[in-house]
Amino acid sequence: MSQWRFDGAILGVGSTSGVRAVVGLWRETPFGPFADAMVADASGHRTLVAPTQEVATFIAETYSFDEVVLAPVRARLSGRDVAFDGGDLHLRARLGERDLLGHALALLPRSVARSPRFSRLVSPAAYAIAGVRTFGTAGRGRSEAYGATDRRHVLALEATWRGESLGDLAPVDPPVRFGFSSTPAAPGLTSVTTTVASGARHSS
Repeated sequence: MSQWRFDGAILGVGSTSGVRAVVGLWRETPFGPFADAMVADASGHRTLVAPTQEVATFIAETYSFDEVVLAPVRARLSGRDVAFDGGDLHLRARLGERDLLGHALALLPRSVARSPRFSRLVSPAAYAIAGVRTFGTAGRGRSEAYGATDRRHVLALEATWRGESLGDLAPVDPPVRFGFSSTPAAPGLTSVTTTVASGARHSS
């Protein structure tokens, strides 16, 4: 069995234009630090923006897209905001305080919250409460676990996609369909360990 672990954060935002974006900001991965973006437009067309062919290939094998764009990416995560510039996506999101889910996650030991076994156990409850799944199947016979450890509100969004303004911040609605689960409908930044595994089962 092969296993790949990604430590970082995921930004999920919707907009009044109907465009929804999921930005990955990864500190530690098998490919080194990188950032990527998954964009769904109002028609549902799904685009991946990735910085290298290696990263693009892995993500496209794990998720589903209608289009893959290779482009230089610049991204920044600070205590107050997230910035992403890559391909035709230029985004700034202003961050708020920890939300209710973040407060609940903060009560868990990090080793437990990041465990794929725990992600599998709590996935039904996560779907019932927040409309998201934390464990499921991915492409090429892989499974995937999301181990969230914190979450913050997004307060404001300023972004363009393919030269057009996204308008104001809005819920991620309808849900994005890049993989087995969307991000929560409420815009936010989730600190997360994502574990992708091939083979019959995840290790702890």
